[in-house]
Amino acid sequence: MGKAAVVILLKVLMILISTAWLSLWLLKPTNLWTKKWKTAESSARNTVFGYYGLDFTVYTFPVIAVAMIGLVYLKLQSWGQRNSRQIRSSTAAFSNPLVTSSLVGILSGVEILSVFLFILFLAWTFYTRISHDFTKLTPMESLKLDLWQLKFLRVATRFGLLAEACLALLLLPILRELAVFRILGIQFEASVRYHIWLGTAMICFATFHGASTLFIWGVSHYIQDEITKWQRTGRIYLAGEITLVVGLVMWITSLPQIRRKRFEIFYYMHHLYIIFLVFFLLHAGDRHFYMIFAGVFLFCLDKLLRILQSWPQTHILSARLYPCKVVELILPKDTGLKYTPTSITFMKIPSISRFQWHSFSITSSSTIDHHTMSVLVKCDGRWTTSLYDNIRAQLDSDADKMKPIPVAIEGPYGPSSLTFLRYDNLLLVAGGIGITPFLSILHEIAATQGNGSSRYRLPSRIQLIYVVKKSQYIGLLQSASSLLQNHPSNKCHLKLKVFVTQEKQCGATLGEMLNEASQVQSVHFGLKGPIYAIHGPQSLYWTAALAGIASITFLVFLICFNHIFVPSGKNTSGHHSSKQAVSSKMKAPKEKSPSWVADILIISSFIISLACTSLVAIVLRWRRLKKEEVPLVSSKEEKVQQLSSIETKGVVEEEHEVHFGGRPNLKDEFSKFLNETNGSDIGVLVSGPETMKEAVASLCQQKSGCFQIGNKEKKPYLSFHALTFTL
Repeated sequence: MGKAAVVILLKVLMILISTAWLSLWLLKPTNLWTKKWKTAESSARNTVFGYYGLDFTVYTFPVIAVAMIGLVYLKLQSWGQRNSRQIRSSTAAFSNPLVTSSLVGILSGVEILSVFLFILFLAWTFYTRISHDFTKLTPMESLKLDLWQLKFLRVATRFGLLAEACLALLLLPILRELAVFRILGIQFEASVRYHIWLGTAMICFATFHGASTLFIWGVSHYIQDEITKWQRTGRIYLAGEITLVVGLVMWITSLPQIRRKRFEIFYYMHHLYIIFLVFFLLHAGDRHFYMIFAGVFLFCLDKLLRILQSWPQTHILSARLYPCKVVELILPKDTGLKYTPTSITFMKIPSISRFQWHSFSITSSSTIDHHTMSVLVKCDGRWTTSLYDNIRAQLDSDADKMKPIPVAIEGPYGPSSLTFLRYDNLLLVAGGIGITPFLSILHEIAATQGNGSSRYRLPSRIQLIYVVKKSQYIGLLQSASSLLQNHPSNKCHLKLKVFVTQEKQCGATLGEMLNEASQVQSVHFGLKGPIYAIHGPQSLYWTAALAGIASITFLVFLICFNHIFVPSGKNTSGHHSSKQAVSSKMKAPKEKSPSWVADILIISSFIISLACTSLVAIVLRWRRLKKEEVPLVSSKEEKVQQLSSIETKGVVEEEHEVHFGGRPNLKDEFSKFLNETNGSDIGVLVSGPETMKEAVASLCQQKSGCFQIGNKEKKPYLSFHALTFTL
């Protein structure tokens, strides 16, 4: 009861902080906020805090605070959701697909509402700003612009603020350890598309902002003077031009046509974000930077923690090569590392590329596999082909001559609780290598049934529709064959329907096709000496504490640096302020510090705060690794070898179906499953090509009874979840 109360309290606190921060963005364009904020900054100048401390506390820290509180909330919440069932609600319909289109993808009601509100906010910001600008428009003597040119220039300037609003949210969807979206139940691989939407909108606004400004300079014949100007104070135009060019390069190289075919170009060009952010700071100034600094702060800290997490490197214990050009990698993990099904991990193999990281779904269950973790990698691309060829080349090598393959692992990242267990029934739809996240679900269910655990309530029925081009892919199901046997003691019933689209009927049964996995070739690397196991991310409590340490350290050094390097302008005595003001007019005005000085102080303070946080994180990491360097033992290798000899004779052939020569009629398959589970809550999970996801989403939208609130007849409620196994 105590933990439940704390969870509710944390949830309310996050809502209040988020509401206050969003209110700031709504009030910021108004004259009322401008006057009040100038007064608050003037008052803060006379304190140790300074205006910079006020800006950081009001504009930046609320988002960091929500991330910190959210980590504690997720940790406590995961303890209380093990035995709960999904509860029907009229509001739950908003999380299901509402729009299905090949152009925009699958959109839920919540996503459409969020996009609409964000567009409404941008329109409000632009209208409020530009209407105020037009009422107080005065000619610029320095440029001698016409009235229409002045108005167009102000419009271009305000489009820059719209780009700033997008930039404030741009980095939040791609956080992993400090994931803010995970609080909403949205995993990293699903929130990446929000990053794409925001990035596209930002580039469009920024391009209009920059191109329109250059246009006005061109028609007024001042472009040669302004385009290369590096002002001492105010906006630095050259820095803005560099920011725009770098942003366009990053956006163009991230287009699907380039990202999917030339991933290396996309990956390396995206690291130009450092240059982009530094020159944005120099162009916009420190006050505007604090508005977007929360995402930058969390992203850089998240990146730092992920780098430390992947150290030290481990090695691949063994590998299995499937006939369908899929390789299974067996990796060592610490016994204390627990992860939920459908989790993903990021992998870097320095012998292939020293910088590239690739994401893969974990196929094993930490409930069964205490010492190892496995992933399936399809040979599709330069990096994966190199890995496949490297392992294949060592098939005929002696154990002493085999070269171990070092690998850096980051993750696993996954849902905070076993969400798929909340449903009465499960309908799984997979295509090709998209079976990988479902294997972890099947292994978890098999483990729960095998050890007789009563902690979890399992779905009563599970149907897996597996669509493949070649029958060779069926061998990937071999590790889940124990669940396919459907023993009477099993708590849930699994039915498998396989559709082989590019092969004609063959005489082989499902059991025989699973036994064809004996063609799998195994490679056991002869590792000598101790190796490090995968430990995974730092605990959520410590991650929240590290974010707090970084925030406090940054603020302390920012205050110290400003007092040291920036001349103080505060009055020593309030009684003599008027006299000092009069006397200051008689004296020659003191030259102001360049505006970029404050920018450099922000960068310096941030680097120092990251360095201090790194030291703390390294100490925590070292303490975890101190007693965890373990030598390889023969039992681990024997476990891998036994995978190739799993008995499949007990598979009940009549329970499962194998169809050749065509795709499934998903509408009919859904109807049959709904008839078997009338009136129950059904979780529909799909993993595969986008066309498959869209088809399943459309059927969930048509057949779910969640919108029929007034209907007294109990209708099935289909809860749609699309799993993304590639980014």
